[in-house]
Amino acid sequence: MPRTVKDTTPPLAAELNEVITRENAEVFAMLSELGRRLYFPKGILAQAAEAKEKATRFDATIGIAREKGKAMFLPSVMQYFPALAPGETLTYAPATGQPALRKQWRELLLTKNPSLAGKSFSTPIVTSGVTHALSLAGDLFLDKRDTLLLPDKYWENYDLLFSVRFQARIATYSFFNRAGGFNVQALARALARRPAGAKTVLILNFPNNPTGYSIRKEEADAVVATLVAAAEGGQRLVVITDDAYFGLFYEEAALHESLFARLAGAHPRLLAVKVDGPTKEQFVWGFRTGMLTFSAVAANDPAALYGALEKKVAGAIRSAISNCSQPAQTVLSKAIASQAMPQEQAEKRAILEARARRTQEILASREFADVWTPYPFNAGYFMCLRMKKVGAEAFRKHLLEAHGIGVIAEGETDIRVAFSAVEEDDLPELFATMARAAREMGEGTES
Repeated sequence: MPRTVKDTTPPLAAELNEVITRENAEVFAMLSELGRRLYFPKGILAQAAEAKEKATRFDATIGIAREKGKAMFLPSVMQYFPALAPGETLTYAPATGQPALRKQWRELLLTKNPSLAGKSFSTPIVTSGVTHALSLAGDLFLDKRDTLLLPDKYWENYDLLFSVRFQARIATYSFFNRAGGFNVQALARALARRPAGAKTVLILNFPNNPTGYSIRKEEADAVVATLVAAAEGGQRLVVITDDAYFGLFYEEAALHESLFARLAGAHPRLLAVKVDGPTKEQFVWGFRTGMLTFSAVAANDPAALYGALEKKVAGAIRSAISNCSQPAQTVLSKAIASQAMPQEQAEKRAILEARARRTQEILASREFADVWTPYPFNAGYFMCLRMKKVGAEAFRKHLLEAHGIGVIAEGETDIRVAFSAVEEDDLPELFATMARAAREMGEGTES
């Protein structure tokens, strides 16, 4: 008699799996082994949340200390939060984040992405930064040796996160085509090489880190058509839009929406996953607050499908960090509700756009043609230079040691420059010094 393999899926996870399978069996097939096992326990947090609503006399559930009906606090700590109450800063946030902030972010997504109107997508889940949101997506959808498809210009932390931590196989395609635009044809060829019926996880990062390139409208249409065609051909696609630098667009031709808005509900075999947050959009890098949002086709009840995915994410959060920063969420929720934030954001964005345009003007000069070629850029914080005769790492070290200038070496030839971190009036000196440094190394002049 053959031995039977005992199903070790926890009962609560099995219930969620049944819901996901009922609403979209393709999405269930996309889940990793961990993703299938994840669930949110009916333990302390769930019971405490229920008590918060109904325990009107005494609440002895959650592991915090109270005094005179309020969270116990030390004045030496609370003195730094004069406008906030102890309950807004010191207590635990729900595993999926403050409900008010989640609702606010959902409303912002609709405001910033008009194409989302009338489409189905989940209420964003609060994460501990964009990196954490990406990691949670990996928890749910990546197994060892699964394929992660990336353009060849990508954020170096993807290697550590997905290749080292999740042991995924990273496959790349050329980011730029010969015309200096996004290489949709290379993406299509990479997908065509995938086996029929395969699961592929893709990350599309616009504005792109490191290049500062953001996809244009006609390119976005072509990307969506390519992905839908691959799904129609039988492939299962988990498409993660890494929108960390969303909103920082400096070209009218650039798509001023997230690709997520166009991918939402595009095909039953395409799960769109949006990763974003206030880190760059609201200039709160150290708050470590991100957002994770899903869109998928559901057979009958999208809310049930998203609810099951949310509980799995909540289980992943609970099992790793329990919950995210309460004071950061409180401050963000209050700031988003204020009338001042949109104007303040516009003012800071204008400063960054001025720096980007000044950088473009400087690099358009033939004065630097002998030392580098700039890659196209139209958004975000960064731009990249392809060094002609100087190795990127050697050049980076020379700049730092001889001129006190810090840049990032990307691969063998590319240098990433964060114009976002340099005052506009200092940009000419920065690039002039960089060019002089390249020539000092004896690689940038003709004999």
